[in-house]
Amino acid sequence: MKRILIPLLLLSACDSSPPPPPTPMPRVEHQPNPAFEAQIESMKKAQAVEGQVMDAAEAQRKQIDEATKP
Repeated sequence: MKRILIPLLLLSACDSSPPPPPTPMPRVEHQPNPAFEAQIESMKKAQAVEGQVMDAAEAQRKQIDEATKP
């Protein structure tokens, strides 16, 4: 009985058909939590200020480079 059962189990486990392709998940737009609106606005303001600071630093570097040129 074991001689027949083991080969049958092995053969039944081998399926030659390819697995079905995965279905893509639909994109869902999430609304921000109102509890975090203040933090989100603060982050946006900080990013805008950071850009201004970086521009000012670049302008200052250019002025220093021009002033130190012989």
